Amino acid sequence: MTPKESLALIREKEIRAVDLRFMDFPGLWHHFTIPAEELDEHVFEEGKGIDGSSLRGWQAINESDMLVIPVPDTAFIDPFTRDRTLTLICNIQDPLTKEDYTRDPRNVARKAVNYMKSTGIADTANFGPEVEFFIFDDVRYDQTQYSGYYFLDSIEGAWNTGRDEKPNLGYKLRYKEGHFPCPPADAMHDLRSEMMLTMIDCGLKIEAHHHEVATGGQGEIDMKYAPLVEMADNVLKYKYIVKNVARKYGKTATFMPKPLFLDNGTGMHVHTSLWKDGRNLFAGSGYAGLSEIANYAIGGLLRHAPALCAFTNPTTNSYKRLTPGYEAPVNLAYSRRNRSAAIRIPVYSPHPRSKRIEFRLPDASANPYLAFAAMLMAMLDGIKNKMNPGEPLDKDIYDLEPEELSKVPQTPASLEEALEHLRRDQEFLLQGEVFTSDVIDTWIWYKREKEVDAIRLRPHPYEFALYFDI
Repeated sequence: MTPKESLALIREKEIRAVDLRFMDFPGLWHHFTIPAEELDEHVFEEGKGIDGSSLRGWQAINESDMLVIPVPDTAFIDPFTRDRTLTLICNIQDPLTKEDYTRDPRNVARKAVNYMKSTGIADTANFGPEVEFFIFDDVRYDQTQYSGYYFLDSIEGAWNTGRDEKPNLGYKLRYKEGHFPCPPADAMHDLRSEMMLTMIDCGLKIEAHHHEVATGGQGEIDMKYAPLVEMADNVLKYKYIVKNVARKYGKTATFMPKPLFLDNGTGMHVHTSLWKDGRNLFAGSGYAGLSEIANYAIGGLLRHAPALCAFTNPTTNSYKRLTPGYEAPVNLAYSRRNRSAAIRIPVYSPHPRSKRIEFRLPDASANPYLAFAAMLMAMLDGIKNKMNPGEPLDKDIYDLEPEELSKVPQTPASLEEALEHLRRDQEFLLQGEVFTSDVIDTWIWYKREKEVDAIRLRPHPYEFALYFDI
């Protein structure tokens, strides 16, 4: 869509307002809204000014002015606003130099794609994330100098079998038994269907939706793969729609990786493949139908996985999901069909166009622009340097003998550990100035100070159960 076509759509659909959206450094969407008549072709070229100092990880207060540049291809009509509103995702520029802002996550993703093309290896990187989430009926949490707690509730929750619901109709989902049940056990079916249909109305291509493994309203809606930047845009639309459809019905949705103790967490398994001249470079005659290039891409992902985790699993809560026993891929290995491996090669279809690898580490707390860009850079580094991933591991990893398991590398045990890996292993991200040193240093600083240290300094409620009577 061109700027002229966007303006024609505004007239055709009688749009009253235009919402301009952009992403802060850690990964939340922000916006401001202008009257529809304020959008003209000049705005698409020159942008609109904002204060960048109020956004997490962005400008200092003495360098606060930034420009948002609407991208016409991203236009969609917001399904939740009272007055008809057209939403446009924006790029960020420096107002003095008119250069793309290095800390704009969307800019990092665009640079990764351009770098890929410059190498001649591929011209398209397709990504297909499986984004999971929880839908709860109630959430309460607080943290003060003298108290701290959280409380979650769900009509589906296994913990509510004995609650007086006047009447309690049963059909609560048992822990770890929430995969694919039919209604009435799947109490979220209609809600997910409305989410799915709303996504389609907003231009997303959807393949299916279903209940996920955990009790308490865990779900998944699967999008059809798309090129890297487009898919990162789509993930933001997806999360926006899930949250707002849930809110419409008095429920709340979260993409927090591990909200429930002793049940499966929420992941974002990412299917990916590289293409050139319309041909899937990952299709071949090797193991699981993979090409040599695909094997090297796997080698790059596994080699750099500990550093990648700083972007693909970027919260302290992420590492409560990455623990053995909950289908979490804590071991850095690859396999066809084996879902306990960090990388799986799906074998649903033998068609070459369908050949891909599935990176199972990420979760949906990730900033999709940065996570997908980092994955692409790891794959390109593996291909350029012919990184051999070693032999596949087709056994059930969780049933391995301790001696054999000790030979399989593992994911970092904490965000702090992942950030240390990123500090030591970042050269592959700096190639082509895709991730600048400033971007990586700022990411490490922000995550350590605002999240790792913030959690470390506060007493945990369970510490009282462990230590109060000492």
